[in-house]
Amino acid sequence: MPALLEVENLRKVYRAPGGKRGAHELVAVDLLSFQVQAGGSVAIVGESGSGKTTTARLIAGLESPTSGVIRVDGEARKPLPWPRGERAQLARQVQMVYQDPFTSLDPSQTIQACLDEVLRCHFTQDRKERGSRISELLGQCGLDDRHRHRRPRSLSGGERQRAAIARALAAGPQVLILDEAVSALDVSIQAQILNLLASLRDALGLTYVFISHDLGVVRQVSDECIVMHRGAAVESGVTENIFSAPRAAYTRQLLDAIPRPGWAPKRRAADPASL
Repeated sequence: MPALLEVENLRKVYRAPGGKRGAHELVAVDLLSFQVQAGGSVAIVGESGSGKTTTARLIAGLESPTSGVIRVDGEARKPLPWPRGERAQLARQVQMVYQDPFTSLDPSQTIQACLDEVLRCHFTQDRKERGSRISELLGQCGLDDRHRHRRPRSLSGGERQRAAIARALAAGPQVLILDEAVSALDVSIQAQILNLLASLRDALGLTYVFISHDLGVVRQVSDECIVMHRGAAVESGVTENIFSAPRAAYTRQLLDAIPRPGWAPKRRAADPASL
């Protein structure tokens, strides 16, 4: 069965000021390849600057790759810019949930207005049908009609992220990219959102690309894992295999950084000059 999402030899190079000729190249993503089956979940992990978020933006169509191919449902993505109709069609294939919903949601819109805007953009439904769909989306994401007329500032962090997920689902995507979607939340709320994502995946058959720096989080939500360092994949495979028998030294460093029961930060030795 062909993969729903295929990334083949993806490369993204930025030109930055400086160097002998007035500019130098920064390779953000270097020949990355992977596939995700429909209903599957892949995690892309690494430290800041590893290229994982750039990869997410390329898949979402927010930037064009320098080279390589991205296919969704067997169709290769064309270079940007896309015509308006084609962009809307592709938005119904792939949606993205960001780290901070407080900045990604319009603070002037109620949650109902936010969801209604997406539905009006992508579907030909009348007002009553959109209202029913909004109630359905809220329910799927653990919210209810009490949240319809509230604005982002009056919601908790977890409620805002649920609203952001509902907005992404409103377009009816096949692929959902989650860019550090739980890293801004405290641990108890993280667990709730991760459980929500797992239930949505089962209920709706969603395909996930989960971007994170935290291996402890991705273990709960991904079937496969790609470890990136300086733009390149240093290791990939079944998530549980990577946790139990990491091959790359960089992966072992990331695993060693996961807090464990009884873990406490090491106390630095006193600076003799300060005594």
